[in-house]
Amino acid sequence: MENHVKLLNAAAFAAKKHRDQRRKGNDSAPYINHPLEVAKMLASVGGVDDADVLIAAILHDTIEDTETSEDEIRELFGDRVASIVVEVTDDKSLPKQARKEKQVEHAPHLSSEAKQLKISDKISNITDVLNNAPDGWSVERRIEYVKWGERVFAGLRGENQKLDDYFLKLAENAKKQLAEIV
Repeated sequence: MENHVKLLNAAAFAAKKHRDQRRKGNDSAPYINHPLEVAKMLASVGGVDDADVLIAAILHDTIEDTETSEDEIRELFGDRVASIVVEVTDDKSLPKQARKEKQVEHAPHLSSEAKQLKISDKISNITDVLNNAPDGWSVERRIEYVKWGERVFAGLRGENQKLDDYFLKLAENAKKQLAEIV
């Protein structure tokens, strides 16, 4: 299957899987906007043009947040895409705080592709926490989220300088802007 067709198939697949989901932000954006933004960040900021990595970005939350199996991803999009998606998938059977700590511990052990995807995911999430925070999130909780994102990032950096620089600038600006609100 040609890469552009495979990429569009991934977008359609993810849109269908996430069709009833919304982001937690105040604007309740359709969830599909997030994985598309992560893929766009990889391509536009990170210069990533590897179709499998971009497809994995589009599918990165399907196993974690929908009724999608690793086998389904593997059958439709191949071993490499499935492997990257699995690397960035949280174990939802664990309590939230344990999942967050696992991300910090696991980050240095991810493949280069998964690290870049994860940085793009953190950029998207921190941007949302800064500009479109979920209802009920205090400024302190938003600052803590950024600091946790920095802890995850510490184990991811070094694979893509453009993504690293973007993340560092975003995290610094986010902390500064949020501190001014307090």
